[in-house]
Amino acid sequence: MSKTTLKILMDLIKPFDPWEGTLCTCRNKYSLNPYTGCSHQCIYCYITSYIPKAFNCRPKKDLLGRVTKDLKKIDKKPISMSNSSDPYPPIERKLKQTRGVLKILSKKQHPTLIVTKSDIVVRDIDILREMPSVVMFSITTLGKTSTKLEPNAPSPQRRLEALVKLRKKNIPAGIRFDPLIPGISQDIEDVVISAKKAGALHITASTFKPRADSWKRFERTFPEIAQKTKRLYFEEGERIQGSRYLPKELRHRMLSQVRELVLENDMTFGVCREGLNLNTAGSCDGSHLL
Repeated sequence: MSKTTLKILMDLIKPFDPWEGTLCTCRNKYSLNPYTGCSHQCIYCYITSYIPKAFNCRPKKDLLGRVTKDLKKIDKKPISMSNSSDPYPPIERKLKQTRGVLKILSKKQHPTLIVTKSDIVVRDIDILREMPSVVMFSITTLGKTSTKLEPNAPSPQRRLEALVKLRKKNIPAGIRFDPLIPGISQDIEDVVISAKKAGALHITASTFKPRADSWKRFERTFPEIAQKTKRLYFEEGERIQGSRYLPKELRHRMLSQVRELVLENDMTFGVCREGLNLNTAGSCDGSHLL
């Protein structure tokens, strides 16, 4: 069945990669967002370029019924939650939308990849341990800068503590170490070592790829760093599908440093939408752990 046909047939569960990116190396998978928008308000977030009121997180109507219908139309390729909004925003504690989805997926034993910045996921260990699942925690830096980068997200330390709890229950988990930002990503070794100590099995890394809106937020929040790095993106770098990329040699150098540290610490490694042959696992996103 073609992606075009699936887009017509399905309501909420969609073929992954809305931009059909030429640099995407993900294995075939589906995408599911239990919420519209994300209240974490990360300044580097790309969803503000295509979701109205993107930082106003709201539940989707009849979520569970729509997911149940969609599951009847798809095969067992992994479902990724979430790619446009965190599946564990603060309102999830009360609404339990993501938990409801997981219950449905667990009954079907559908492979599920969760990407989150929240420690709320620990609440759902009882479901995750009974189904094929992987949890990837997104971390940009362990330093105080994280409060400016990700103003409404749980601290990186809380995410690492959540990773420890998942691994104690034998739930595969890892780290999305992104985005790497020149002038900000100064604690690369600390992040990798902390991930290893927490029990991470895989690390996916990528560089900051600003769009017009996220670059404006970055300039407002870090004016001095933005002034120093602007030429790297807008003069020496390149524009790919609406995003600004650092020069390829610089991206290769930054990501190779992460890769070397990851391999030294006996974890697998992948990069996201970089066009670089640095992956060491069967997937870039951690889905090989399913």
